[in-house]
Amino acid sequence: MDRNAIFDKVKEYILMQLPVDGDKVVDSARMVEDLGADSANLMMLIMDLETEFNLTVEDEVLGTIKTVGDIVDYIQKKG
Repeated sequence: MDRNAIFDKVKEYILMQLPVDGDKVVDSARMVEDLGADSANLMMLIMDLETEFNLTVEDEVLGTIKTVGDIVDYIQKKG
């Protein structure tokens, strides 16, 4: 799957989880600081994306994911 398709799917899930304007969901947007996600939002998002993309996000990786782009890059790398 190409990066744009992954981004679009990640954005779709972010918009389902968080009450943010779609224009704010960009590669550089920080999940907590810019989009207002808390730990529960992030956990639900990761679980949804694991199911959607049929992958497992390792616990040690969770702390390194800060931006929308980090999520997309991780999924692309694992795919």
